[in-house]
Amino acid sequence: MGVLFLTALGSSLLSGVFLGSPIAPDYLVAFSTNENNVLIGVLLMLVLTASVVSIPIMMFPIFKKHNESLALGYVGARIFEGFSDAIMAISPLLLLTLSREYVTAEAPVASYFQTSGTLLIALSDWVSVLENIPYCLGALTFYYLLYQSKLLPRWLSVWGLIGATLLLTRVPLSMFVFDPLSTAILAIPIIVNEVVLAVWLIHKGFNSSTIASKSV
Repeated sequence: MGVLFLTALGSSLLSGVFLGSPIAPDYLVAFSTNENNVLIGVLLMLVLTASVVSIPIMMFPIFKKHNESLALGYVGARIFEGFSDAIMAISPLLLLTLSREYVTAEAPVASYFQTSGTLLIALSDWVSVLENIPYCLGALTFYYLLYQSKLLPRWLSVWGLIGATLLLTRVPLSMFVFDPLSTAILAIPIIVNEVVLAVWLIHKGFNSSTIASKSV
């Protein structure tokens, strides 16, 4: 389970590296000239999507012993999050196609291509902000179930609850007050928490006595 958390986090961060480089003032040309970077970034987004969906499915048999309704809610929230990640994987592919058309056109109408490109970039940017809603709802459910079940130390669950709450505030702040990039700092607590969580799961796993008591 810890490996899945690290895979999701790593693929998310790396996809930003590969997909961020072509985003420049000349992105209509840069996307086609950096095609390999774009495709690698998209593949990483697909890895992220698979990891995001796999985590709740694997956790469901454990969580349902404590609260089946919340366990189902957790699965639903993360599936919706995975759907958002899939949309963000499609957006750069469409930008790549648009960039190819722009480069190969003999006399491109720049305004047409720029308008289309701006809309595709905006789609990805807005989805990246709005997907914090299902992610945070899923995280709040996840850490509440961990706290309730004592599968992990409660300090780790409380940290996750605080981190998810902070990140959830990013949505209205990004929509009405600040630029989305300036609110990215709110993701730091939950990111560090997930790293610690993943390492804990890899080295120590869940509290086996708690699982065993629920299985009796």
